[in-house]
Amino acid sequence: MKKLLYIFVILFGISSCSDMNEGLNTDTKKPTDVPAETLFPTATKALFDEMVHPSVNRSAFRFFGQYWTATTYTDEPNYNLRTRGIPESHWLELYRDVLKDLKETSEIIANSEGSGEAPEVLANKSAMAEILTVYAYHVLVDSFGDVPYTEALQVLENTTPVYDDDAAVYEDLTVRLDNAISTLNPEYAGFTSADLIYGGDIESWIKLGNSLKLRMALRYADVDNAKAKSMAEEAVSGGVFTSNDDNATIQYDPGAPNTNPIWEVQVQSGRTDFVAANTIVDKMNELEDPRRPVYFKQNLGEGVYDGGSFAARGNSYDNSSQIGAIFDEPTLEGIIIEYSEVEFLLAEAIERGYAVGGTAEEHYNNAVTASVEYWTESSSEASAYLSNPDVAYSTAQGDWKEKIATQKWISLFNRPFEGWTTYRRLGYPEMQVTALSKLPTPRRYTYPVAEASRNTENYNAAVTAMGGDELSTKIFWDVE
Repeated sequence: MKKLLYIFVILFGISSCSDMNEGLNTDTKKPTDVPAETLFPTATKALFDEMVHPSVNRSAFRFFGQYWTATTYTDEPNYNLRTRGIPESHWLELYRDVLKDLKETSEIIANSEGSGEAPEVLANKSAMAEILTVYAYHVLVDSFGDVPYTEALQVLENTTPVYDDDAAVYEDLTVRLDNAISTLNPEYAGFTSADLIYGGDIESWIKLGNSLKLRMALRYADVDNAKAKSMAEEAVSGGVFTSNDDNATIQYDPGAPNTNPIWEVQVQSGRTDFVAANTIVDKMNELEDPRRPVYFKQNLGEGVYDGGSFAARGNSYDNSSQIGAIFDEPTLEGIIIEYSEVEFLLAEAIERGYAVGGTAEEHYNNAVTASVEYWTESSSEASAYLSNPDVAYSTAQGDWKEKIATQKWISLFNRPFEGWTTYRRLGYPEMQVTALSKLPTPRRYTYPVAEASRNTENYNAAVTAMGGDELSTKIFWDVE
């Protein structure tokens, strides 16, 4: 959906890690004073910004997926999250700027009886907010493991919420997602101009809900295969994405403050801190991938791509492949789920024996084609790429996990959270140990430092339950 942002920006600056709990637990706005049509797009943009943002002050996912590396400051590529308080920022953005606004949106809708809006319209609005709420909470679980949930967002009542078991949170989220999907009624409107993603198209929201359900289903695959199978089959039966036109996107504006966050970091800042990592560049060179001139600039010469050594000192901005010109565009759309991801999930589901229709090869081909066409706008490039024996499903290297994960990881270059998660779930592609800290790819974010000092009892209980607060500690679905 190509449209300019309709946003009433209500943002709260992050002044320091020590302000985190104060900012989260201060009631800075009242539901009766701010309409749902303001809060919903604000929360939507905050969610997209958090998933897109490349700043080392708030995200390390482009390093965790080994898509980017640094030229100047190497702490973050070496998985040092403490120096800049990255976990604090991620935690705060999702709880305060996304979930809090969505909660207030839902409260306003619930108290809108007598407003003149049809109950079915209000129900659709509530379900739309609920789908984004489920998305944000599942990202929190996938990032940290056990997190505050049943006692979260009680702004004035409880400043020290307990942490809920990560598997229990997921279990409840699946119920909430099912309820939201079943509530959506395409015969009625919901949010319209305040819907930055689909402009009020309820059919598209049903597809989004089912596509998110399919993603979450495959998270369960190695810990509860029966549940994963049931969820996946239900999602497909309900209707998932079927083309790039279904992608869940927002279109950023050409001018501040609503530009794409990558532009803010790459262009507006005037800095040259990041280049493409050799992990992704080497793999794409090996496969002669047609997305290279889009993902990377040809600053080293036409057809020449050379990534910076991942997490090493001394990478040169001028002598390494730079991030592609398309990422210098302030209006580049943000994406949180896309059709190619759905097709890769379906290929995986087939390999696991789920009844979702088609063959693994068909879905794999659809996924690769969708990604290549999205980035290159060329169906012939996609066909030629799939004819490469190193790419073709029947002849590519490895078992089905390696084949699917490798191509899915490449396709997720601009969605690094899901690229990192693909590695955690399927074990591919092969990632490098960091050059300086000698650490393997993390399995999670560590908890915010402020939680240990301000919510000590509940933090300690969560650390015990998780088996540690380390980068190597695994969340419930991570058994790879």
